[in-house]
Amino acid sequence: MTLIHVPKPPRSAVNQQRPVSSLLTTQIEHFYLAEKRLPLRYRTRIYTNAIRTEAEAARYIREVTDAIHRAHDDAARSRDRQTPRRTRVIDIAAVAEDRPLRKASTKRKAKKKSAQKSAKKTSAKKRTSRK
Repeated sequence: MTLIHVPKPPRSAVNQQRPVSSLLTTQIEHFYLAEKRLPLRYRTRIYTNAIRTEAEAARYIREVTDAIHRAHDDAARSRDRQTPRRTRVIDIAAVAEDRPLRKASTKRKAKKKSAQKSAKKTSAKKRTSRK
C-alpha cells in the first residue's frame, strides 16, 4: 500500500474562538439526537442552543462521544454477565423421566364422544331394521 503524506495544518487554521459554521451546527444537532437516545445517566447537561464557538462545539462533541462509548461498554459488560453458561453434559433420560404425562386433548375427547354417538345411532338403526 502506498503511503500518502498529509501535511500538518498551520497554527492559524485552528481558532478556538471562531463562531460555529453551519457544518458544525448540523453536527451538533446530530449529536444532540444521538444523545437523546442514551439513558439519562449518560447524557450531558450542555444546552446545545448556547454553543457559539468552535471550542464549545468541540467540548460538546467530545463529551457526547465519550458518553456513547461508555454506554456501549457498559451494555457489552452487562450482556456478558447475563449470558448463561451451557453445560456439556446432556441429561436426556433425566429430563424424560421428570416430564409429566400429557392429558388427552379436548379434541380427542370430542371425537370419541361423537364416534360413540354415531355408533349408538347405527346400532339402533340396525335393531329397528331387524324388527
